[in-house]
Amino acid sequence: MEWNFQTAEELAAALRAGEVTSAELTDEAIARIERDDKAINAICVPDFDRARAAARGADQARARGEDRPLLGIPVTVKESYNVAGLPTTWGMPQHRNYMPAEDAVQVSRLKAAGAVVLGKTNVPFGLQDVQSFNEMYGTTNNPWDHGRTSGGSSGGSAAALASGFGALSIGSDLAGSLRTPAHFCGVYAHKPTLGLAATRGMVPPLTPALPTDLDLAVVGPMARTARDLTFLLDVMAGPDPLTLGVAHDLKLPPARHERLCDFRVLVLDNHPFIPSGAAVRAGVHRVADALVDGGARVERHSPLLPDLTEAAVLYTQLLFSSSVARFPIEAYEELRTRAAGLSADDQSLDAARLRGMVFSHRDWIEANSLRELHRHGWRQFFAEFDAVVCPITPTPAFPHDHDPDPRERRIDIDGVEYPYFDQLVWAGLATMPGLPATAIPAGRSPEGLPVGVQLIGPMFEDRTPLRLAELLEQKIGGFQAPK
Repeated sequence: MEWNFQTAEELAAALRAGEVTSAELTDEAIARIERDDKAINAICVPDFDRARAAARGADQARARGEDRPLLGIPVTVKESYNVAGLPTTWGMPQHRNYMPAEDAVQVSRLKAAGAVVLGKTNVPFGLQDVQSFNEMYGTTNNPWDHGRTSGGSSGGSAAALASGFGALSIGSDLAGSLRTPAHFCGVYAHKPTLGLAATRGMVPPLTPALPTDLDLAVVGPMARTARDLTFLLDVMAGPDPLTLGVAHDLKLPPARHERLCDFRVLVLDNHPFIPSGAAVRAGVHRVADALVDGGARVERHSPLLPDLTEAAVLYTQLLFSSSVARFPIEAYEELRTRAAGLSADDQSLDAARLRGMVFSHRDWIEANSLRELHRHGWRQFFAEFDAVVCPITPTPAFPHDHDPDPRERRIDIDGVEYPYFDQLVWAGLATMPGLPATAIPAGRSPEGLPVGVQLIGPMFEDRTPLRLAELLEQKIGGFQAPK
């Protein structure tokens, strides 16, 4: 039997039933990587010897009667996670020889759950792109069209899943880095509520692996089905044992509803800052039609929705305020000069990026206060709705664009060009207030490329968008392997 595209849930059942061994699953996954990854370049740091040893250990543990959630299941890990004995570079050549001494907390949780780590997946330089390429490891191609990007920054993980290289993967998300690659490659991903899953050890090279609270970034699961996302989130979720975990135990509330007909959903297909291409709008409408057909209450407008324009500007400022924190003082002063020259009437996202880069602490406090007002607005919104369905980016996967100055890049939306970074506004809709968001496949473009949408849910009610994702998968279908 071909096991590489089976779900983690199916593999767990087969392992328990004795239909296959972890050693067999691992050998089959490695054989597929060795055969197909030359064209995809998803696995940048293979760890096959230790994977085979871990698989043998999993089989021995099962023979002793052990049964852990991921026991014997092959998985991959984004390169940005510390894995003891493997390099952590974030795609930066100057750190090619850096090897952390300890696993990231999420890698430890994977191993404790019995997972077999096949290796690490490719990322962009410094995790700072919507594509996954760097000088050290090269370019990760989209499994559906090798001339297009797999997305970023968890692009290697999404491409690996779409190619059958392991049943699960873990990534991270600050500007759509879980959701965009899932959308581009036709797989599933979940951006958890901010703070739900401990991030310690998912840090740049040489940075101490401390249990810090991140402002926007999260770590989260990627899979080929919605149920597998929930399966993996249950392994990942929970506070860091060094901080809140000392006194807190996690208990996520159940999904608000079990049936599609009980969900109340707002559907959005266009943003005031950037239009959605026809292929993406079609994906949103396909999901909306499935919701209506399933009896859900679907609305297209609501006065309760926080202002999208203000949210996009606020997200952009918060995102870019952190990006220059360690810039050399000369570069920072140059940015200050440029920002001072902006017209007060310039309310573009380019202006928001530049203003955010030179935020004072006072500016940041004011922006954070506005964010809290948005969070309160979302609480009021989710008293009347259960989820928002909307795009992840305005287009399917685009052709590789490695212009060294991202400010010169453009995103083509149905023949009209827009600034490259403007496509981040949809990712920011959930990221800025810290809401959970589940990326699901929603069909194909006319060119045959995957198209995904995101389901945004209430804070710390991650099981609600995950359950909606599962119900929609049953209604419209889900992952399909690239031909």
